Amino acid sequence: MATLYITTEDSVLRKVDERLKVTKEKQTLIDVPMLKVSSVVLLGRVAVTAATVEALLEHGISLCYLSRGGRYRGHIQPPLNGNVILRRTQYRAADDEVVIKRIARAVVAGKLANMRTLLVRSRRSEEDESSSRFIALDKAVERIKQAEEALPYAQTLDEIRGREGEASAAYFSVFGALIKADGFQFEKRIKHPCRDPVNAMLSFGYTLLMYDLIAAINIVGLDPYVGFLHADRHGKPSLALDLMEEFRPIVVDSVVLTLINKRMIGPTEFEQQLGGVILMEEGARKTFLKQYEERKMTEFRHPVFGYKVSYLRTFELQARILAKVLTGELQEYVPLLVK
Repeated sequence: MATLYITTEDSVLRKVDERLKVTKEKQTLIDVPMLKVSSVVLLGRVAVTAATVEALLEHGISLCYLSRGGRYRGHIQPPLNGNVILRRTQYRAADDEVVIKRIARAVVAGKLANMRTLLVRSRRSEEDESSSRFIALDKAVERIKQAEEALPYAQTLDEIRGREGEASAAYFSVFGALIKADGFQFEKRIKHPCRDPVNAMLSFGYTLLMYDLIAAINIVGLDPYVGFLHADRHGKPSLALDLMEEFRPIVVDSVVLTLINKRMIGPTEFEQQLGGVILMEEGARKTFLKQYEERKMTEFRHPVFGYKVSYLRTFELQARILAKVLTGELQEYVPLLVK
């Protein structure tokens, strides 16, 4: 099953028999069997009939609302997994400083390793080892290695976050060097507001990834709003942000680089809003969503379980690994590491 993305402004989602139909001005834009849909994501002004919302919930299909620019607004979901004991265990762990640091350290270790892997792959493609691009990548890889080596010795949560910050700064300092297509530039990571196409795509992708992790966490029975690395804040899905970290480079960043370097999205497919905010045009959003969905469905051999899985399935597996750590069935959280 796949995620159904609806991007057309002023369209309407309806349930007709056992199918989901998207229409606009009496024209059918999408018509798919409900049994093939695992979740629905709405971007911008998209209406959903009350009967359709009821049907989605009955079929266990969640409904996510994003702004036209990709900002997360909220979601409607079926009844949560009723594992109260697991959630009580999670809440106790979130108050235990030793557990917090152990899980946060593992989460950051996964992110750092996968960022380094992505840079190493790009460095290998450089033919001239004396080029400025190769040298910059080499230095960034070394800085990330240093953060990885220092991470086990971090004594406080702030120190763990500091190692993550150092490595991320090194990573994004050379992210622009990974872009091979003309017309795109990247100077630094800016979350909001996004004022260049690359940051706009990164933020959009991270929002989609966050929603997918929220869905996976809910399936397992954990609370997506109680995390370990990310601080508690009203309305902030801290646990989803924790589990996102190891997937950011290998899912979203990979998708953004593929779209740019293979010229699947061009620099003219963006529009500037008031205040200089940059958004993808509808055609570019559809291309992005297609590539993101393909990336999620990409299969690989899981390094822990040894069998082939998709990234989408791995979101849930990683949440289950964390759940087993919280219940004492496993000693340490093992992040997904790619080679």
